[in-house]
Amino acid sequence: MTEGEHTEPLRLLAPDGSLAEASSALPLPPQLLEPDLLRALFRDMTMARRVDTEATALQRTGELGLWSSCLGQEAAQVGSAHAMDERDFAFPTYRESAAAWVRGVDPVALLGLYRGTTHGGWVPDEHRFALFTIVLGAQVLHAVGYAMGQQRLDSGGAAIAYFGDGASSEGDVHEAMVFATVTNAPVVFFCQNNGWAISEPVHRQTTVPFTQRAAGYGMPTMRIDGNDVLASLAATKWALEHARGGSGPVFIEAVTYRMGAHTTSDDPTRYRPPGELEYWATQDPIDRLRLLLINREVAADEFFVEVQAQADALGERIRAAVRGAEDPEAGLMFDHVYASDHAQVERDRQRWSAPFAEGGVMA
Repeated sequence: MTEGEHTEPLRLLAPDGSLAEASSALPLPPQLLEPDLLRALFRDMTMARRVDTEATALQRTGELGLWSSCLGQEAAQVGSAHAMDERDFAFPTYRESAAAWVRGVDPVALLGLYRGTTHGGWVPDEHRFALFTIVLGAQVLHAVGYAMGQQRLDSGGAAIAYFGDGASSEGDVHEAMVFATVTNAPVVFFCQNNGWAISEPVHRQTTVPFTQRAAGYGMPTMRIDGNDVLASLAATKWALEHARGGSGPVFIEAVTYRMGAHTTSDDPTRYRPPGELEYWATQDPIDRLRLLLINREVAADEFFVEVQAQADALGERIRAAVRGAEDPEAGLMFDHVYASDHAQVERDRQRWSAPFAEGGVMA
């Protein structure tokens, strides 16, 4: 694998749906072209995009407080999540709804976080997928800590930490990479370079590719086309195997683009230069995989109609469930604060509950 010398992103699937020539830095394993896998990748990206568009619409109509779109980043997330196995654990930011879908997290549970009906939404251990993290970069430290624990348990598992180009400027990310390299922790740093940290362009974060910065910590790096689901899967699969095998951390920079706003409270038309969005629309990750499926004759019209019907059904289920969601009991906020009972938490619970029990309000 490379160690930061490549500046052009490595690619296996071109925007026109043709297979790019695999390099020694990123070979194309034959199993990645199995029809069932290709169809599964397409279905997952399509379903993830439907979750995203439904969530955006629900926020616009007042049903959600906020939403962070992953529109355009489906290939980076779906490919990397497919590379994981049952031993691995993912630590997301607040934008990894496509990865959450692959890991089996119910979108309704995920959207509960943005509706305010849950403080988490799912049990992380059931999906090997941690809760969304709003604090920039914090989850990267969590991933390294988890990986160091797995290293000491000799479990054979690895962690993958998702973060963006803006989060790479956080001290937590620097500290995490220092800890990971000096302890040889089994962790993959997966940076989705989507071009913008809210309204700050990527050149405000770094003057060189992120892989060159990461190489300075002493780990192998790869810079891939983040809109190429095959490159994402192949690179992450190699990186996880490298980490699980005791060879230490790996850094992947997935060069992609945030087609939507940073969140639904953002207006990207205020800072995006003319023509940028139009260019990246030609790099759409779902369109290029659709073309590959057609070119290789592994999917006919019936398949695409079926996937669209499944996406429509998912959209209807999401809308009905979110709009019909009931407010939770206020006291649930005291559950799961610690792994075991805690005296201070119980005192806080009683203090909170007493006024409600007496028909009053909390001061």
